[in-house]
Amino acid sequence: MEVKIGVQHTPRELVVDTSDSAEDVEKTLSDAVTSGGVFTLTDAKGRKVIVPAAKIAYVEVGGGVAGQVGFRS
Repeated sequence: MEVKIGVQHTPRELVVDTSDSAEDVEKTLSDAVTSGGVFTLTDAKGRKVIVPAAKIAYVEVGGGVAGQVGFRS
């Protein structure tokens, strides 16, 4: 599933391809915003993306990455 994260005062968004469900992403985001902590996602390759919840402008949860061209590892 593709997740796009907009960060305040940053012209580019972060794009994370994760195996988490939309409900899991939403719950993680809600918990981070409520506690004032950090929003953490793990991508398909096991890398972590950590964003301070206070700096998140928006989060867009997509259906997935379709039509990719090229080699994948």
